Amino acid sequence: MEFRTSVELPHPTFKLHVGEQILFVGSCFADNLGKRFAEDLFDVCVNPNGVMYNPISVLHTIDSLPNDYAPQTAIITLGTNRVYVLKSSGEIVDNCEKRPASLFEERSLSIDECIAALSKSIASLQQRNPSIHIILTVSPIRYRKYGYHGSQLSKATLLLAADAVCQDPNIVYFPAYEILNDELRDYRFYAPDMLHPSQQTVDFICENFAKAFFSEQLHDFMAEWIPLKKALLHKPFHAESAEYQQFIEETNAKVEALKQRYNLKT
Repeated sequence: MEFRTSVELPHPTFKLHVGEQILFVGSCFADNLGKRFAEDLFDVCVNPNGVMYNPISVLHTIDSLPNDYAPQTAIITLGTNRVYVLKSSGEIVDNCEKRPASLFEERSLSIDECIAALSKSIASLQQRNPSIHIILTVSPIRYRKYGYHGSQLSKATLLLAADAVCQDPNIVYFPAYEILNDELRDYRFYAPDMLHPSQQTVDFICENFAKAFFSEQLHDFMAEWIPLKKALLHKPFHAESAEYQQFIEETNAKVEALKQRYNLKT
């Protein structure tokens, strides 16, 4: 007997490999996932201009990257289609910089505007690296301030835009939104604010991401790396003891050996 519906994971034509250079841009999911990848010795760039939620702000970040930066993979997470427009210039801003709210007008991007911004982001990334792999996701976190119906409309706009641009085998949609809202359809999977996912839920989504995108080589690496990472994070009662110092020395030696075996410079 099944007590939940399982969301089908994508079957991409590409896989992620150990130490790959990855760009993370977008909402909090991109931020959290990027930090995890950094801990796992990937060469990552995570939201260099801060967390971005809408497709145009994501485009602004990608356009601002150094000319010689050409990642192997880009992971883009969209949070909302709402933007803030500076009334005096009509410019869509990424950060209001604590200026008075009266200077700005809030509006929603249309599906076509979201598609256009995503298409430009993709073209910019492909110009840097023609063989780049791009993974798109939509954040499952709802926006209470829009009203729940308004939040759903915003997410629907992003989902339609993401679907429209995922026509290339090197561009894949990962269903983080669907995993939380369909597969984990229960408030026990949420944080106390009933909006954000719990840590357990984040872990589950990341496990599914790994199932979809990790290569066999990367799975093998993680099986060796995770026990070492846990050992390094362990907080002993007597950190100054000779036994613990020897333990740390031996663990660091194993980490260096693992890095050399996989040719990691991190």
